[in-house]
Amino acid sequence: MSLVKFMSTSAGRLARALVGLVLIAVGLALGGGWLTLSVIGLIPLFAGALNVCLLAPLMGQPLKGR
Repeated sequence: MSLVKFMSTSAGRLARALVGLVLIAVGLALGGGWLTLSVIGLIPLFAGALNVCLLAPLMGQPLKGR
């Protein structure tokens, strides 16, 4: 539950966006089948940009961050 609380803060929002950027960069750098990693990296990037935590509703918390 504390992870979801952290993810609803602005630091958690930044962390989601950074993880997304790292996944995209690694996928593009490795190429080939690793490009799928870049597509998956779009999910946390957009979640951070839109200030939503996709795991929060599973824990009974609101989707939108503070």
